[in-house]
Amino acid sequence: MAVSLVKGQKVDLTKGNPGLSKIIVGLGWDVNQYDGGFDFDLDAAAFMLGADGKVTSDSDFIFYGNLKHSSGSVEHMGDNLTGEGDGDDEQIKVDLSAVPANIDKIGFTVTIYEAETRKQNFGQVSNAYIRIVDETSNTELIRYDLGEDFSIETAVAVGKLYRNNGEWKFNAIGSGFQGGLKALCNSYGVNV
Repeated sequence: MAVSLVKGQKVDLTKGNPGLSKIIVGLGWDVNQYDGGFDFDLDAAAFMLGADGKVTSDSDFIFYGNLKHSSGSVEHMGDNLTGEGDGDDEQIKVDLSAVPANIDKIGFTVTIYEAETRKQNFGQVSNAYIRIVDETSNTELIRYDLGEDFSIETAVAVGKLYRNNGEWKFNAIGSGFQGGLKALCNSYGVNV
C-alpha cells in the first residue's frame, strides 16, 4: 500500500524498503476543459543537484532533450506530447545505487511547453501527481497528489529525492513557478 503524502511531507524511501535501488518516478495529469486550440504538452524533468542545490553541470538536467545521465542512474522514458490516456504521462527511471556520490538530491519538475505562447498555465491542469514505484516488484511506494492550488504558474517543482545518513528520502514539494522551464533552470543553476 502506497504512502500518500501531503505538501511539505518527508518520508523515508530506502530505510523501510531494504535493497530498493531501481525505482520509477511516474508523473501524471489531466487537462481541464480547454478551448485554446493547442494540446497541453507537459514535460517532466529531473535536476541532479549537489549539496548546494545546483547542478554540477548542464548534463545533470535530464529532460526530453537529454534523456539519460552519463552515469546511467537517471533516465527519462520519453516525451508525451498530449497527456492522453490513463496512468503515468511521463516516467523517469532512477537507479539509486548508481547515482554519483556528488549528487545529494534529485529534483522532479513539470513544466508546460510553450506556455506563454499557448496562453496555458497550471490552473488549467487537474489531477496532477507524482508517484514512486519499485521497478522490480511494480509496487507503488509513495504517491503525492498535487491538488488544485495553482493558477498562473507554468512550472511546478513537484518533489525531490535526497540523501540522508546513507538512506534516500522523498520530500513532497508542490511549489509553483512563473517563467516556465527557464525559471526552473535558473533556480537550479542550468545555463539556458
